Amino acid sequence: MKKNNLNRRSFIKKTTTTAFATAAIPTIVPSSVFGKNAPSNRIQIGQIGCGRIARTHDMPGTMQHEVAQMVAVCDVDLNRMNDGKLLVDNYYQKKGQKVDTKMFENYQELIAHKDIDAVIVSTPDHWHAQPALEAALAKKHVYLQKPTSLTVEEGRLLSNIVQEQKITLQVGTQQRSSPQFRYAAELVRNGRIGKIHTVKVGLPGDPAGPTAQTEPVPSVLNFDAWLGSTPEMDYSEMLVHPKTGYGRPGWLRKEQFGAGMITGWGQHHFDSAAWGMNTEYTGPIAVEAVADFPKSGSWDVHGDFMVKATYKNGITMLTSGGFPNGIRYEGEDGWIFVTRGAYRATPSDPIPEKNGTKSLDASDPKLLESVIQPNEIHLYESKEQHGNWLECIQSGKEPISPVEIGHRACSVCLISHIAMKLSRKLNWDPVSERFINDSEANAMLSRPQRAPYGTLNIKY
Repeated sequence: MKKNNLNRRSFIKKTTTTAFATAAIPTIVPSSVFGKNAPSNRIQIGQIGCGRIARTHDMPGTMQHEVAQMVAVCDVDLNRMNDGKLLVDNYYQKKGQKVDTKMFENYQELIAHKDIDAVIVSTPDHWHAQPALEAALAKKHVYLQKPTSLTVEEGRLLSNIVQEQKITLQVGTQQRSSPQFRYAAELVRNGRIGKIHTVKVGLPGDPAGPTAQTEPVPSVLNFDAWLGSTPEMDYSEMLVHPKTGYGRPGWLRKEQFGAGMITGWGQHHFDSAAWGMNTEYTGPIAVEAVADFPKSGSWDVHGDFMVKATYKNGITMLTSGGFPNGIRYEGEDGWIFVTRGAYRATPSDPIPEKNGTKSLDASDPKLLESVIQPNEIHLYESKEQHGNWLECIQSGKEPISPVEIGHRACSVCLISHIAMKLSRKLNWDPVSERFINDSEANAMLSRPQRAPYGTLNIKY
């Protein structure tokens, strides 16, 4: 693309002249044009990270709600930042609004604008916790893509700060807003299959790949900022994201930036499983695992695996790619299986299937006709994850996926990954969030952070 040859400094100067100013972002159109839904009366939102998940899910998922007005986008890849602006501008222009979405290369500049009320963090996994934490300290509301954090200690810090600041943070575990996951959890919590003893979570691994070749850093990418708190490395498109297009990025298969599918899809399923197990604010008391890791190539996240987690309430949760993608609750009187439906998880991504697995199934079909009575347990109902976040910003109500629940689900992913690496049983204290009498495992609850990036360098 021609834009790849632009000088970074001239590109920034040309496209973000007003973005770095400290003045408030102006109202684009008069309030009289739109009445109560004028841009000035909406929740003003800045988008941090304009890659695949932002473009296909978070940005359209938020802009569809009239109460939201996206006013700024940010990315360290200038091509993606510019594409993000075009996506937002075109969306509102089709609705008859004349807008000029502001662009930022530095998310801290975006957060500093007093007229931005909330941010969406759709960055790679290693860049989730820090901008969310800084936004919370600036009293901005946050929609945060999963996994919630790169480490358990980082997630605990984020949860504590968000709760202290009393801002609304919604984790992007959108299965909670799918009716079948709520209904399955209600059936289980109300005893329709008797006392549950086992939960089976279907989750695949990733395959190995070739060896990455070192390439020149694209002129439009601030690669040092993209690496953030993780170690320096040579640039390769294979390990970052596509230079053109928005296909599945290679960083998803690099442990430097995350743990692979155990966190990528794992937080979705562990969060949903905890809903049915009534373990949302705790964790297992023991975890053990076996896993295959690549023996060659540059992609090093786990492949096939099996994790066994034991809970204080007597439930055993087994997770493996050998199970169908989804969650199966097994009780003394039957079983219930729930999944997203016409999707299957592949080594590359979940993709639509014409004849996918049923979104809800049971040992006895009559279980799925059961009505949850008024005096029984009714779980939080949300029709759409982004909409619920916006509603809760306005009302002050807790969102369906609050930060502490997100942190707990992410922690199950992370300690499972530690068990994969150590290949032995680990005893876990969910209160102190430490392994019992295991200094080697406890050392893996955090990571070194490369200055000046990282949550350790934030003053609060």
